[in-house]
Amino acid sequence: MQTRIFPAGNLSREFQEETMADVKQLTVNAIRMLSADAIQKANSGHPGMPLGAAPIGYAAFTNMTFNPKDTAFDNRDRFVLSAGHASMLDYALYYLFGFGLTKEDLMNFRQLGSRTAGHPEYKVCPGVETSTGPLGQGIANAVGMAIAENYLAAKFNKEGFPVVDHYTYALCGDGCMQEGIENEAASLAGSLKLGKLIVFYDDNDITIEGSTDITFTEDVGKRHEALGWQVIKVKDANDVAALNRAIKKAKAETEKPSLIIVKSEIGFGSPLQGKASSHGAPLGEENVAALRKTLGWDLPPFEVPEEVFKHCKKFANRGRKAERLWKQLFKDYEAKYPELAAEYKAWKKNDFSSALKNAEDLWQFEKDDASRGYGNTVLNKLANYVPNLIGGSADLAPANKSNIKARGSYSATERTGSNMHFGIREHAMAAICNGMYLHGGLMPYCATFAVFSDYMKNAMRMSAIMEIPVTYILTHDSIGVGEDGPTHQPIEHLAGLRAMPNMRVYRPADGRETAAAYISAFTGKTPSCLVLSRQTLPMLNGTGKDAFKGGYVLADSKKKTPDLILIATGSEVGLALSAREELFKDGVDARVVSMPCVEDFEAQSEKYKESVLPSSVRARVAIEAGSPMSWYKYVGLDGAVVGMETFGASAPAKQLFAKFGFTVENVVAKAKDVLNK
Repeated sequence: MQTRIFPAGNLSREFQEETMADVKQLTVNAIRMLSADAIQKANSGHPGMPLGAAPIGYAAFTNMTFNPKDTAFDNRDRFVLSAGHASMLDYALYYLFGFGLTKEDLMNFRQLGSRTAGHPEYKVCPGVETSTGPLGQGIANAVGMAIAENYLAAKFNKEGFPVVDHYTYALCGDGCMQEGIENEAASLAGSLKLGKLIVFYDDNDITIEGSTDITFTEDVGKRHEALGWQVIKVKDANDVAALNRAIKKAKAETEKPSLIIVKSEIGFGSPLQGKASSHGAPLGEENVAALRKTLGWDLPPFEVPEEVFKHCKKFANRGRKAERLWKQLFKDYEAKYPELAAEYKAWKKNDFSSALKNAEDLWQFEKDDASRGYGNTVLNKLANYVPNLIGGSADLAPANKSNIKARGSYSATERTGSNMHFGIREHAMAAICNGMYLHGGLMPYCATFAVFSDYMKNAMRMSAIMEIPVTYILTHDSIGVGEDGPTHQPIEHLAGLRAMPNMRVYRPADGRETAAAYISAFTGKTPSCLVLSRQTLPMLNGTGKDAFKGGYVLADSKKKTPDLILIATGSEVGLALSAREELFKDGVDARVVSMPCVEDFEAQSEKYKESVLPSSVRARVAIEAGSPMSWYKYVGLDGAVVGMETFGASAPAKQLFAKFGFTVENVVAKAKDVLNK
């Protein structure tokens, strides 16, 4: 690889002068020095990639359309730093290009309450489109954004009115390229022919443990060509002109996403150039001083020449002009296509909560069904009220009952279908849905078996961290899966999902509780899991809109204070009702509490929670065909849980429920044991 800047001590005076005279190079070096200084001050961070990839960031931002004074500008280009550990590269760019970060923000890098966190955080730092850190997910987010752009363009654009017309960029490293999620997402992007997706691959041949030759010798370019991508190679990251040509070529390709492979050197310009030691630790004061000397940078920490700001402002001004032109375009569009423009605004606002909460048909069902079947009924009715609903399954739509029947499928040839076919790519599916939501204008959901939520858990976690309302439909919720056996029977999953902050987990008992779950999910402000049964669940007396409270009294005792409280979810609510009847025959007057969503119940007032679960009643039994961990909070030391302490087995569902104690007889026995303590 050719380099324009040599290691410390070998740089000629003539070249220093050339560098300082070149405002483009000066800006690149400003990115490098801001990154190195911030990381050194924090005594924490990853300087290697920002130093090597600074020209890539510069080239991307000088080719993008954005308005730093309006980071929500609809038609802006999106930029995703998939290699989130290189966050200072992001922050340096946002600072120089006028996104509102201050010198003080850079100086507080990685400190408590700072806008410049260790990895880019959505809603925290202006300009950050998505939180990144877990490698590879940013690429999948970018794929979701590109899908959203493509879908919305097909829906709303008219001849002479390209109201949705922008690119999605992502920057990744060797680590991203090694993660399975990257291949999952790239494979789908190639199949869908997402021509407005441009990914930079900072190919520096180094990971934490050393050279990539240890474990990563594949030809990444050939792999992506096989996946349907255009592959462009830039031999030297410092050749900004070559980077510009590569971007131009990427934009010219409309049928394939583009991967721009850029050879760089980690820790560029420092004595640690090309070494793994520059990856995840500050360079050290001496090495930062050497970097200054190498780059000909005479300014103190965090100081930047005014000409750099003036240079970057030109691109910000270009973006502000682009937004003004777009607003005029949309005004003209609105005059010619008023109904379509109004629909566009409604989709962007993405708030259909009033319509859903007043839609009485969502509560009506023709027959008893599995909660996955009830869910499909609700989903298809819900689509009439949420026009921007889009989603699908990891090749399990017929089993998940997750398709919208009146709408077509989204594909490379049909861009307005609402049914996504993600393929068997659970991890990428969830992260792509995050990207679709973050783009704006769409309400995404995705589906798989509950047990396979393990495959996409980290992307679900990112939904929760960002507090974005992606909906996860998770069917085949328990040992009720039956003959498929323990590999397909979720045991610990409900407890694990409930342990996740900001994640709401619903396990409804019948159709009306399922309706409440779907409405809550698609009107909420955080992600949701709809955990649904394979087996039929009959409609129960007393269910309905009280389910919005997360937990409620479904069947009460005849006494003012019940002798016992039975708490249950999903298929076990019917079991609790049957056990109550048997207990009453034996003189025990029990209350049944259905708790489809623990999180919604906990959000209620203390007065309400006390009315449902009075503290004076210590005799309690919780019933759920999963790990008992979620329920000890509610049953206390005096209560008991009927749950799964082991994995399941392969057998018909009825046999399994009997084997593992989900019977009226066992619940009654547990209840009497509790009462006799």
